[in-house]
Amino acid sequence: MENSTLRKSINIEYLSTLWMLIEFVVALYSGIMAKSILLIAFGLDSFLEIISGSILIWRLKKEANGAASETIEKTEKITSKLVGIILILLSVYVTITSLLNLFGHGVADDSLSGIVIAVLSILIMPFFIIKKRRYGNLLNSGALIEDSYCNVTCAYIAGTVLLGMILNYLFGFWWADSIAALVLVYFIASEGLEGIKGE
Repeated sequence: MENSTLRKSINIEYLSTLWMLIEFVVALYSGIMAKSILLIAFGLDSFLEIISGSILIWRLKKEANGAASETIEKTEKITSKLVGIILILLSVYVTITSLLNLFGHGVADDSLSGIVIAVLSILIMPFFIIKKRRYGNLLNSGALIEDSYCNVTCAYIAGTVLLGMILNYLFGFWWADSIAALVLVYFIASEGLEGIKGE
């Protein structure tokens, strides 16, 4: 039963990482084309989740091959701290760029592909969250459950991205992209601090 659950956990991580790769490419491209800090930040967050997912796949495979639990735990802590630092740096970048755009009246263009990827992310994330938490509980794996919180953050980010773009598209609120990006900083920084603290 445990081997079967472990195999399913690895498969769900592969699927999740593949989706994050698609999200990263589309969001980053859309953000660059539309000059949207919000979409670029969304894409960069997806890239960090690709790194996290890849490391978790490696960790689960080590467990499946009977590696020592001490080795796996040590790797988890180092990885969490590194990803946490990257997330904090990302939140600093988003804050500075958003404030410069607000004071300089920088306007993001409309992005249909950005809206589509945000909507798809909101629809897909609950599937990953439920599966990872279920398998994490069955395997007694805190790392897998913790990874589901990355998907929760991703869903929040996608919602923020969508709200910012819709306000800009429908009402021409030029400041919506930057304000929504600043809201996004809370989620990115919170996730980063948790990683650094090893929570």
